[in-house]
Amino acid sequence: MSKFSFDGRVAVITGAGRGIGRAYAHLLAERDASVVVNDLGGTMEGDGTDPEPARSVAGEIVEAGGKAIPETSDVSTVDGGQALINAALDAFGRIDIVINNAGNIRWGGLPEADAENLESHLSVHVGGSFNTVRAAWPHMVAQGYGRIVMTTSSGMFGLVDNLGYATAKAAVIGMTRSLKVAGARHGIKVNLIAPSASTRMGAHPSDGLDSLKQPPPKQMEPGLVAPMVAFLAHEACEVSGEIYLAGAGRFARVFIAATQGYVPALPEESTIEDIAEHWSNINDESGYYVPADLQDWAAHYMAHR
Repeated sequence: MSKFSFDGRVAVITGAGRGIGRAYAHLLAERDASVVVNDLGGTMEGDGTDPEPARSVAGEIVEAGGKAIPETSDVSTVDGGQALINAALDAFGRIDIVINNAGNIRWGGLPEADAENLESHLSVHVGGSFNTVRAAWPHMVAQGYGRIVMTTSSGMFGLVDNLGYATAKAAVIGMTRSLKVAGARHGIKVNLIAPSASTRMGAHPSDGLDSLKQPPPKQMEPGLVAPMVAFLAHEACEVSGEIYLAGAGRFARVFIAATQGYVPALPEESTIEDIAEHWSNINDESGYYVPADLQDWAAHYMAHR
């Protein structure tokens, strides 16, 4: 098997000052990428700033013989996203890879989670991903190449007190699916990672503050997520619009599928009772299909017409 190299490629990684993002930055730099280490340096709730995390990781990479610069813009703002991409262009002359890893979490479910809680998640996870991609997109289109990795989470499957976080992480999936279609003719691939690792954001308040001071179990180390992200960021990766799980000793795919469902003989005469009678048919997972895009879904769904 040939060794995967990123020689000549420039990667921007948000939230790269700690945890999983730091692991991504180190792996890509080890494989010869030029890396822009972005981190605002805030708390896990998204408050405050500190330039040291980004500086520290970039310094580690340079000391090891790699190429990296620190960058501390707030990607949840339009200006911050543009400044980050500008920093990559100024330092390295191009932008090939964007890994949107920056995030925040404010635990809470209804009724405690309020509109501000929801907005705080949307601005970082969704707005931050949008701002960086929008700034990088024209450059990727011009060169006919780009790799973008978004971050979703198994948190989207539902947990009683992570409403805002789960909502934002699910929203990024819709963004990615749309970007997949838009990027296809430009050589731009956009995929999602759902990491499983022990980080400060993975610690629930009920775990206590001491849990943040303990080293992660070996199978939950952030570095175990990095190989999948690096592959998704590599030119050899040809898939787009997909969701992958990584970490804890396993790599897997998550997909959105539809059942074949139930087609009534006379749709215009369907009733509530008709739905109830055929509920098992509607939910039958045998013969499900995985839509490639909206048009593909429509072709399947309307095939009976």
